[in-house]
Amino acid sequence: MKNFLLANTARIRWLLTLTAGVLLALAFPKASVAGLAWIAPGMMLFTALGCSGRDAFRLGFAAGLAYFLVSLYWLCLIPFPIGALAAWLSLSGYCALFPALWVWLAWKMFPRPTHPPRSIAGADEYPTTSTSVSCVQPWDEFATLAWSQRMIWSLSCAALWVALEFVRGRFLSGFPWNFVGVSQYQLVPLIQIASVAGVYGVSFLVVWFSVSLASTVVILVRRPGDRWAWRAELVLPLIALALLTVFGFERWLNFPKPARELKVALVQPSIPQTLIWNPNENTNRFQKLIELSELALTSKPDLLIWPEAAVPNMLRYDDPTYRAVTNLVQAHQVWMILGSDDAARREDAKTDADVDYFNSSFLLSPAGEIAATYRKRRLVIFGEYVPLARWLPFLKYLTPISGGFTPGREPVTFQIPSPRANASVFICFEDAFPHLAREYVNDGTDFLLNLTNDGWFGESAAQWQQAAMAVFRAVENGIPLVRCTNNGLTCWIDSIGRMHEVYFGNSSDVYQAGFKAARIPLLANGEKRAPTFYHQHGDWFAWSCVAWLSICVSRGLVNWRNSGRSPQPPVG
Repeated sequence: MKNFLLANTARIRWLLTLTAGVLLALAFPKASVAGLAWIAPGMMLFTALGCSGRDAFRLGFAAGLAYFLVSLYWLCLIPFPIGALAAWLSLSGYCALFPALWVWLAWKMFPRPTHPPRSIAGADEYPTTSTSVSCVQPWDEFATLAWSQRMIWSLSCAALWVALEFVRGRFLSGFPWNFVGVSQYQLVPLIQIASVAGVYGVSFLVVWFSVSLASTVVILVRRPGDRWAWRAELVLPLIALALLTVFGFERWLNFPKPARELKVALVQPSIPQTLIWNPNENTNRFQKLIELSELALTSKPDLLIWPEAAVPNMLRYDDPTYRAVTNLVQAHQVWMILGSDDAARREDAKTDADVDYFNSSFLLSPAGEIAATYRKRRLVIFGEYVPLARWLPFLKYLTPISGGFTPGREPVTFQIPSPRANASVFICFEDAFPHLAREYVNDGTDFLLNLTNDGWFGESAAQWQQAAMAVFRAVENGIPLVRCTNNGLTCWIDSIGRMHEVYFGNSSDVYQAGFKAARIPLLANGEKRAPTFYHQHGDWFAWSCVAWLSICVSRGLVNWRNSGRSPQPPVG
């Protein structure tokens, strides 16, 4: 067996790193096996233990590619095959660069022992070939480090992971999808740390524990008789986990009862994206929406809500659409929020063709008047605009859209006077951005409202994954969040991250057409919302991780210059 393992080391490493990537993907919805996230990052990292820098990067990239190909499979369901395949492969490949950088940098930061480790009987070098990942037996050097060195390194690894997630969420407009911390969205006590450090705090804890667990396995294998040595690897992470869980339970137990409530009716029409693109179906799908709304209004709500892309024509410029919607709210004397495209003449317009188009939401009063308008600020690349289209016109063939939207400028508060309620609206995947959602909350905001259309992705995990991210926007800002979607997941989330009204009655089908009645808690009249630490101070924790990473990298460069050699991963 030993000779077999030595002869097939490279193959085993590739198998393990790909397995780590798949396990991490399965921690997210729909599988939602959250415990796998506490194993996969450490497994991913230690697969490259003892490798050269180049091979460590390759192994990390393979793990990241498996992670994102599996978790983003729903991109292939976009009803535009060429663009769907291109989006799936290119986005997964881009995101895989971040785990690759993590594995490479983590081993570059690994502290080198002052004295070479003593050889241990049987610690043979792994055989290498020109076509395999070249690695040597690394366990001895890792095990000879002091406990404090290994602990500081594991903390640095967690900080590095957070720093790279932070960059991925902001660089090139950002893609903050499926941060590791999001996989824990169902563990309500644990995720309360997001009210202090954002979702990045949960990511840090999970990765720190995972790296420490992998370290424990290494120490247990090399020093099985020294119980303190391998148990010590998990002492601090377990203490931190216990303290944060106590903090979370205390926040849960002190959850306040609502002073007032707003009755809302959430309409989910479940319109396939192919019908949204088909102008011949506009009348049929709009009539279906009106019929569902008539049923929803039998619950006597204070507010009726339609999702993004529900209205087939521009509300403000299509008379039949405008009359149908305003007749509905006037007949039932109800406030309404809905999503619709919009257009406005440019300030420097010279012709009638100089028009900007917006993905918008509107607040309609019971009198049928438009009381407020919000224009989406963060647009979906290739879904709502084509980058560099003027210079690279061939890119338009990779997307089903014929034109592009213009981003909005600022958050807008929708004010409903009776009962008094203030809602901040964002559209589509804007709820995936922690720093963006924070801008939409002030001390008078009663709840956040996300209007979205995931009909692009069929009945896939995309709906669940986006809802899981929305859980953290509620916890981070200590505010309820309502989701009205085209085909799932329509629900509302309270300020500590618990989902409500997820299903339609006894049905487990979240993608079907229907409506949901919900009661959203409101602040008492005159009450100001107490801000969370995260809302007050933003991404202080993530920026701290970036700063720590910078310090570690700078120190590594100084040591490299002083020693006259490049830092290498630990090898025997």
